[in-house]
Amino acid sequence: MTGHPLLDVTEVARTEPYLRTVGEVFRAFRDQDSGCVSYGVRLADGERWFVKEATTAAARHSLDRARVFHRAVRHPAIVPQLHRFRVGSGGPAVVMPWHSGEVLYHPTLRHHGGRAHPDHPLARFRAQPVAAVLHAVDRLLDAHLAVEDAGFVAVDLYDGAFLHDFETGALRLIDLDEYRPGPFTLRADRLPGSRRFMAPEEWRRGSRIDTRTTVHALGRAIRLLLDAGDEERAWRGTPEQLAVATRAVRADPRERFTGVAELVAAWRSVSRGRAGAAGHPDRRTRTAAPGSPPGTAPH
Repeated sequence: MTGHPLLDVTEVARTEPYLRTVGEVFRAFRDQDSGCVSYGVRLADGERWFVKEATTAAARHSLDRARVFHRAVRHPAIVPQLHRFRVGSGGPAVVMPWHSGEVLYHPTLRHHGGRAHPDHPLARFRAQPVAAVLHAVDRLLDAHLAVEDAGFVAVDLYDGAFLHDFETGALRLIDLDEYRPGPFTLRADRLPGSRRFMAPEEWRRGSRIDTRTTVHALGRAIRLLLDAGDEERAWRGTPEQLAVATRAVRADPRERFTGVAELVAAWRSVSRGRAGAAGHPDRRTRTAAPGSPPGTAPH
């Protein structure tokens, strides 16, 4: 019996030529600042897959880190790594389900910014009804309950990790390759990430990185997703919701919420009765045990 061309392969000489022998490469992402090259592949049976190959030493290390994360964390909003294979004498490539949608911010080697342009995905996301944004925020928070339950902290969380389907309203998280077990002590001058989302401790060698750092990243996500623009002068939520987001991003970690669970409880308390998170104030998606079926399926 012939195995699956992507989920059963263990090694290929070169990624793209191999993918073209087993299906149609309908998208290629060659200009990413992550050090990876990625492909959208449609197989003969019509299934679509996402294949990401590390092309630098830093990217290989990041994909190895992501392997540990995806083995420990499962959530319907987190697009999982299902398989990996070796590429010649280089690093790994990973196979993930393909999901429809647009990344809210998509930096490349030659282009950053542009978020305020009306056609930019983030600007279009912000132009949605508040209820739709609240639904996405609730899904983001719920996924990080699973992250916290598994003992991981968020690193390099920003809007480039948010894949939003404008037709269905579904938000999924991608490229969580820098998430790591915590707490840990920062041994470098800084962690990878976007200045718009990073906590002060992520810039200090020797600082403690823990779940309060995740709280800061989530607070910044809430603040930026529920604002009409990057200037943060057009908050679209309630004053009570803004107070929660503001506490989450305090400079002193001791003044933030103690963890994701406390943040989510506070957020859902002030959001109860509003569309989005309010419809499910006590909903909780449990973390699946490592090795259990992933929560997402290929489209």
